[in-house]
Amino acid sequence: MYAIIETGGKQYKVAEGESIFVEKLDGDQGDKVTFDQVVFVGGDTPKVGTPLVDGASVEGSVEKQGKNKKITIFRYKAKKGARSKKGHRQPYTKVKIEKINA
Repeated sequence: MYAIIETGGKQYKVAEGESIFVEKLDGDQGDKVTFDQVVFVGGDTPKVGTPLVDGASVEGSVEKQGKNKKITIFRYKAKKGARSKKGHRQPYTKVKIEKINA
């Protein structure tokens, strides 16, 4: 059984027992999280939401909070001597999926 959930403006395909990296959520390591925005539930009897599946939710627990690798943003204007260099590290939350309620 699997589900497609929506969090942080993105959609993720999840199954019980797997870990996913999502946009940063509030909570410390070991805290429980519930995703109520379930778009699709697959399995023997698939359920498609319009736009969300009624009564469906996905439960998980926070494994860790962290930041991705640094990316470099470099802007350059030809013949003007204008240039800027910035770095960014996007925060994330690693969530272990425990149960899919359909």
